[in-house]
Amino acid sequence: MTDVTTTAPLGAEERTAPPAAAPGGRRSALGRIRTGNGLVFVLPFLLVFGLFMVWPIVQGLWMSLTDSSLALRDPGFVGFDNYTEAFGDPDVWSSLGNTVFFTGVSSVPLVLVALAMALLVHSGLAGQWAWRLSFFAPYLLPVTVVTMIWTWLYQPELGMANQLLDALGMAPVGWLSDESVAMWSVAALTVWWTVGFNFLLYLAALQSLPTTFDEAAALDGAGAWRRLWSITLPQLRRTTGLVAMLQVLASLKVFDQIYILTKGGPNGSTRPVLEYVYDVGFTGYRLGYASAVSYLFFALIVLVSLVQLRLFRRED
Repeated sequence: MTDVTTTAPLGAEERTAPPAAAPGGRRSALGRIRTGNGLVFVLPFLLVFGLFMVWPIVQGLWMSLTDSSLALRDPGFVGFDNYTEAFGDPDVWSSLGNTVFFTGVSSVPLVLVALAMALLVHSGLAGQWAWRLSFFAPYLLPVTVVTMIWTWLYQPELGMANQLLDALGMAPVGWLSDESVAMWSVAALTVWWTVGFNFLLYLAALQSLPTTFDEAAALDGAGAWRRLWSITLPQLRRTTGLVAMLQVLASLKVFDQIYILTKGGPNGSTRPVLEYVYDVGFTGYRLGYASAVSYLFFALIVLVSLVQLRLFRRED
């Protein structure tokens, strides 16, 4: 009687058998090597981040608790006295009001105008490259060039703005000297200068939208406005939320164009919080108090960011 032995094909046992577990010591050694290699690549970033971000934040926070000044070598610890003074300082509240007002009058048109420009370009007008270049080119200009251009436009006698009003039979306006008009003038400059970035965000979002819904609505007889309100704009909700959040944060941090154009005038009607911090710290030499005001403003920006994120998540 012959025994028949069935043998598996060559290599089948190796394919079906589970891999042997690596010894514990070897596995831990490999983990340590990988961790060490990762730290080697991350360490340069951590050093730069700690040197230029973490350390200035900690140093500034400590400075806000002292009476540090450019005129004093040995600042003393004052605790929260700087913060208490900031809450009772009318200049802080007036500059904060100017900042909030500028944020409101600039953020809304920067969102709506950017959306309108993106829709115009996306509609398929002739000369696409010329439209895109003209809309985005001002954003590439440095702030000094932009303020110089608009200073000429706002000249009370030779500026184009007042010449246009004169041609229409209207009285000239003190664009930068009238307290009730100066902030609006700065907002108009800001819209012209920075709307190109929001325009690009909206245009990229429009080009990524699927055309299926729009084509189906057109076949059903929906007009262009109906398709815009019922199909296109709802699909841009997340992009609009992103643009609005970025724009509000950018407007709250306004400084450059106002400082160069008006120096916070006339009579402090255009002075934002950051310019007040600069004036107190580097003109009044009170670095400790300026640090306290800046940290209070930083807390306000963080609060606004959290509220916006909460609202957007709730809408989603």
